[in-house]
Amino acid sequence: MTQPTLPRRALLAAGSLATLGAFMPRREAAARSPSEAPAALRFPAGFRWGTATSSYQVEGAVNEDGRGPSIWDSFVRQPGRIADGSTGDVAADHYHRYKEDIALMKAMGAQTYRFSIAWPRLFPDGRGLNEKGIAFYDKLVDGLLEAGIEPFPTLYHWDLPQVLQDKGGWQARDTALALGDYAAEVARRLSDRVGHFFTLNEMSTFVELGYREGIFAPGLELDAAALNQVRHHAVLAHGLAVQAVRANAKPGTKVGPAENIATALPAVETTENIRAAELATRELNAPYLTVMLEGRYTDAYLAASGASAPTFTARDLEIIASPVDFVGLNVYTPSQYVVASEAKPGWSVLPFQPSHPHMASDWLRMGPESLYWAPRHAAKLWGNRDIYITENGTSAADRSGPDGAIYDMDRVMYLRSYLTQLQRATAEGVPVRGYFLWSLLDNFEWADGYSKRFGVVHVDFATQKRTPKLSASFYREVIARNATA
Repeated sequence: MTQPTLPRRALLAAGSLATLGAFMPRREAAARSPSEAPAALRFPAGFRWGTATSSYQVEGAVNEDGRGPSIWDSFVRQPGRIADGSTGDVAADHYHRYKEDIALMKAMGAQTYRFSIAWPRLFPDGRGLNEKGIAFYDKLVDGLLEAGIEPFPTLYHWDLPQVLQDKGGWQARDTALALGDYAAEVARRLSDRVGHFFTLNEMSTFVELGYREGIFAPGLELDAAALNQVRHHAVLAHGLAVQAVRANAKPGTKVGPAENIATALPAVETTENIRAAELATRELNAPYLTVMLEGRYTDAYLAASGASAPTFTARDLEIIASPVDFVGLNVYTPSQYVVASEAKPGWSVLPFQPSHPHMASDWLRMGPESLYWAPRHAAKLWGNRDIYITENGTSAADRSGPDGAIYDMDRVMYLRSYLTQLQRATAEGVPVRGYFLWSLLDNFEWADGYSKRFGVVHVDFATQKRTPKLSASFYREVIARNATA
């Protein structure tokens, strides 16, 4: 096919809107072009720019080449579970159109691509490799490398094989062991071309929404004791996956988590409030990032859990804390704003006002400073290791203009605001090594179905036609003006 190009008028419209790396006083800005911005106002050398998707949200082809059903294939068929009654059966048809999507990434200037591997495509029965399934990812990885795009696969992005759910799912310790076996096989087959693996994506999201609130697959509402055990099995699976990659991948392969960090922000940036926000962030992430990176559950978490605390061994904690090479952080919105308090636990949470702005998804409150504080807190709390922003982006209305183009200025505003704060973090030495924009494509947005769009490329789900939005042009300019070899 002919390599797609971004619409010329969209590039022209982006113009000065895309001047990330050129934040300077107005007088200087008038005399200096964005490409001449001082090095201190740019992202650091070697910073990697990419996009992200996940298997169930984009691949489709749910009944092809031996793929087995996942918990999401079952969940979407339960009446009332998905806002628009849709399924991921076709989604963005990435399984068949991956070459076109790679060309879109290349035209955008993306250097990396974070995607997830569908566990039920590789292990339709929970165990035992499906060669046709791994063949798709062989082709995808080879195509990315040929285009000069580095693959960053995620091992698990919520599509648990249904056969494992039938045996207890994440309530069963065996599921964590099964993920370790799956991770080992993927590492053996792909690490000759893949240098980075993410273990599990957003444990806090698939556990809390799938097993506590019941609004994501598998749709359960567990009591506190059962829920805490699910949390423990998820982080145990992460540790086992780290060990499996270490034992089976090519030497030098790197591995780490991709977690939706819950971030407390200082309402006012005083020394006391910043320290309070750090302490609050540690506790907000107690059953996930904190135990993974510290090797222990916090005293406050165990005390609050009481008789419902998870059952675990010292060996479990050693596995959970298996050393990682990097930490991936998914950052969309602030979890809470805090101020210091003399009363325990040392901070007070301030309420969000009804007028607090949000994007097209009600849950997605605006808080650009989240992309500064999330990596800064992580680096301060858990050590100066490499950090990747593994997801950041927004839903938007995406109504087309009179000429048919989508001038998604709200998404451009969101990205510009958040990336400004990320640049602030890197300028201060926070070790963020790369950024993955969510998402490359409009896709199946879980319980929202196709009613919410997060892509910088519009997908007409009736025809599967791809059309870059204004935000794709904006992101292309961001990359062009900050990318280094």
